[in-house]
Amino acid sequence: MSEQTKRKLILEDGSFYVGDAFGSQEDKILEIVFNTSMVGYQEILSDPSYTDQGVVMTYPLIGNYGMADDDYETETPTISALIVREYNDEPSNFRSTNTLGSVMEKYNIAGISGIDTRKLARSIRDIGSCKAMITDCDADVSEVVEKLKAHELPHNAVSRVSRKEIVKYGSDDLPFHVVAIDCGMKQNIVRSMNNMGCVVTVVPWNTQASVIEGLNPDGVFISNGPGDPTDVPEVIETIKSLKGKYPIFGICLGHQILSLAYGATTYKLKFGHRGGNHPVCNNLTDKIEITSQNHSYAVSKESLVSTELKATHINLLDGTIEGVACEKDKAFGVQYHPESAPGPQDSSYLFNQFIANMKEVKNNA
Repeated sequence: MSEQTKRKLILEDGSFYVGDAFGSQEDKILEIVFNTSMVGYQEILSDPSYTDQGVVMTYPLIGNYGMADDDYETETPTISALIVREYNDEPSNFRSTNTLGSVMEKYNIAGISGIDTRKLARSIRDIGSCKAMITDCDADVSEVVEKLKAHELPHNAVSRVSRKEIVKYGSDDLPFHVVAIDCGMKQNIVRSMNNMGCVVTVVPWNTQASVIEGLNPDGVFISNGPGDPTDVPEVIETIKSLKGKYPIFGICLGHQILSLAYGATTYKLKFGHRGGNHPVCNNLTDKIEITSQNHSYAVSKESLVSTELKATHINLLDGTIEGVACEKDKAFGVQYHPESAPGPQDSSYLFNQFIANMKEVKNNA
């Protein structure tokens, strides 16, 4: 590798780190978060839920297996930056078609390596997720801090990452038809439902309830996505109109939107949940699931009391709500990502539950 350009990462509290640039070298203001996954940097890079965020990877070696064409979660990644301890620009993987750095440069994603990511992750854990900037090495820290304090993070992330047109995935001869509201949906969710017998019609985030009803779905799915669920009141109102009419399933942001539609409230976590090893207790079976997670917000446990929702899953690390359900309406959601299924407990039962709900409604129609 040639000699690297030095870049500076400056946090809102005035702390800063100097490292080597890779990917785009454009200045970036972002929300800094950390992810504890040991693998999956390509899926993280291409997950729309990371829009406007800079992700600190706590696993030290990143880039070593390159980038594979079939493993993207979205066609156009919208993450702001990747911050790593050691970047490998010479991947060893027969499936690799590109290096991580070249992909990041293509999509204008900033990268900085050589950072003490263990110290940085601990700092984020202590002070919470905050604004940060990746900029030139000679940038004045105090000036950047003032700029960060004055900067407001965008609230339109969902509208930027959602599909703009209705798209259908899967053969029409599949037994179930799901309309999926795209708030920044990972492609593996579509693949999972196709593989389990569902044709999936993906609609833009702001599609009205009447349009969804006109598509004659057997069930409605609310996808994951970036940001604060209260930033998308249009989707909340749509679900308010649809609940009780169709089986509904929400994942991550979709779980939060479903909860808000039933009258619950949400709040921002100090540093969020991001990683592939979060233990969750299924209250219905008393089994523990090891889950994949990526979110900044959670549903308030206290707010569920006055709703028709019951808590079905609890995070064993901090006691936060990881799943809710309304049995009467056949509506449920989970905060984690069952399509990622890190194991050993297979989370595909959630898709099976959605299908069972649709089957029951069809049989009783």
